[in-house]
Amino acid sequence: MLYDAYQAQADLLSPSRAIANLTRAIFDHPHMGPGGNMFLRGLSAATELFARAGLSHERPGYDIETITVDGTSVAVHEESVLETPFARLLHFRKDKDLAQPKVLIVAPMAGHFATLLRQTAQTMLADHDVFITDWKNARDIPAVAGRFGTDEYVEHLIRFIETIGPDAHAVAVCQPCGALLAAVAVMAKHESPAVPRSMTLMAGPVDASINPTEVNRFATSHTLSWFEQNLIARVPDRFAGAGRYVYPGFIQVGAFLSMNPARHIRAQWDLLGHILRGHDREADANRRFYDDYLAVADLPAEFYLETVHNVFQEFRLARGTLEYRGEKVDPSLITKTAVLTVEGEKDDICSVGQTSAALELCTHAPIKRNYVQPGAGHYGVFSGRRWQTQIYPVVRDIIADSKA
Repeated sequence: MLYDAYQAQADLLSPSRAIANLTRAIFDHPHMGPGGNMFLRGLSAATELFARAGLSHERPGYDIETITVDGTSVAVHEESVLETPFARLLHFRKDKDLAQPKVLIVAPMAGHFATLLRQTAQTMLADHDVFITDWKNARDIPAVAGRFGTDEYVEHLIRFIETIGPDAHAVAVCQPCGALLAAVAVMAKHESPAVPRSMTLMAGPVDASINPTEVNRFATSHTLSWFEQNLIARVPDRFAGAGRYVYPGFIQVGAFLSMNPARHIRAQWDLLGHILRGHDREADANRRFYDDYLAVADLPAEFYLETVHNVFQEFRLARGTLEYRGEKVDPSLITKTAVLTVEGEKDDICSVGQTSAALELCTHAPIKRNYVQPGAGHYGVFSGRRWQTQIYPVVRDIIADSKA
């Protein structure tokens, strides 16, 4: 019923948003701006805000066509290296063979598409051969594809890393930090030749019991059955994943929006002002962020519930009780992988200490470093000016220092 009610509302508003989008297009003209007809430009701006107010369930494009390497523009092409019903291993292949270190960016499966890490990938592309975990929207995955829980998630990471091959590096952003740590620990235990040379964990909950945030307190103040009864829904019959039980992306994004409503409302007022003043660059940056932020992806129900239980309620990885396929996960077995943890000083989703807890677990890692970015919130750890100018050089250094 939950998903059906949401979809009915979205369908009901769809014609109105289409009309608003048409109105915007009619009056969106340079002569309507400053020095022109400001009333009509204002009408265009207002209708654009209304048209953009809904959610999308389609993955936006990465739109990385070229990258500058040593002052030379190099074309970039997206290649699907490996595909399963739940994800693609996507390679940003450059036209020129540059013999750069191979890096897998592990994107979160947390209500958004991996395109939310577009800037993360784009920044790293200048110096690295970049791959990314391109997770699919669970509502588009047929139920016959089977379950997808935390074991399947870790299994995907191991398979992707082994596909990329030996001497690669891995960077996890947000939710998958613990999963990547588990995957590397399993690979180390089984002496995989593809165990990564370095592992960077950015703003993810390795030990969510440290400095708990509102997100953490919410998870521990409700039982797992409450989450299952109130937040899990069945995909409606109209979609390819009909019958699959999911944690809907619209609930997750709605929860994120409710954490900082004033900031998001202010951003829409800013967009209105940019459009009226003809500040196209600022307006486009705002549009791009919310195109990604409001593009939502559903999570398989078993993955969501197991993550809540293992990561946010029982802290299994930190307490040494996490298992993968019946085997104990032991990060102390990691002996060939350098470990870097990155945290944001003002992160209100994953607070300082929750990610760096990985360093105490990886007792035998050859290199261990932690970096806390002053002034950075959660998204500032992997996007924006601080990521590009202050955090990325630290990530680049750990990769360079741990090359074969």
